[in-house]
Amino acid sequence: EKMNSAMSEEPDALSVVNQLRDLAADPLNRRAIVQDQGCLPGLILFLDHPNPPVVHSALLALRYLAECRVNREKMKSELGMMLSLQNVIQKTTTPGETKLLASEVYDILQSSNMSDMDNVNEMNYRRRKAQFFLGSTNKRAKTVVLHIDGLDDSSRRNLCEEALLKIKGVISFTFQMAVQRCVVRIRSDLKAEALATAIASTKVMKAQQVVKSESGEEMLVPFQDTPVEVEQNTDLPEYLPEDESPTKEQDKAVSRVGSHSEGAASWLSTAANFLSRSFYW
Repeated sequence: EKMNSAMSEEPDALSVVNQLRDLAADPLNRRAIVQDQGCLPGLILFLDHPNPPVVHSALLALRYLAECRVNREKMKSELGMMLSLQNVIQKTTTPGETKLLASEVYDILQSSNMSDMDNVNEMNYRRRKAQFFLGSTNKRAKTVVLHIDGLDDSSRRNLCEEALLKIKGVISFTFQMAVQRCVVRIRSDLKAEALATAIASTKVMKAQQVVKSESGEEMLVPFQDTPVEVEQNTDLPEYLPEDESPTKEQDKAVSRVGSHSEGAASWLSTAANFLSRSFYW
């Protein structure tokens, strides 16, 4: 009987965390999920789940929840949150894409106590980046790590992100300011040299690619000085503040992700009950 229970636990856990992820994808559900007594602690415990898809799905849910600025302080102070994210990042068996996602969530929460001006800049950056995040799990994508000489303050980062946002084929990017790095996910048919060309166009920064040698040591590889023609995004939309962002028409929204539907509320209750049965005894 115990074996049957263990075998049935995994799909249950995955279905619950996937449902929470889908609910969190709707901006109007995010505050309710974080305020719920059981959902946030449950997501943290899912970060230590032995099934990698459960961990990745939990991180996606947390990434969506962290998009809502008012959630960040509570998320950051939730017992085990930052430690569990660190464990995912540091664990050698964690897949690369999952590590990147965990790092991104960690960085967002870590920066939640910045000054108001920095927060405004951060939110503007996140908002412009939101369209790229949705495609970050694209299988036909590759990850490029850049070391950017001159990336040493928020104004330089703003220049860099503006340059990257213009490149057609960029899916997502995350800055690691302390080490002057930018981790960029791009379509597999986009050349990494295009990123270097875009960054060089700022006139104040220059990019090198970070690669690992056969022994596992990181090396910096300079790009050729020959500029690469970059296909640009020409119709980037203006982004509204999160609370004013347009949502799907209510009558066309998928019911299980609906913002104000009873289904969302009842599913939160079901998820919380599942988490209580699974983790609190």
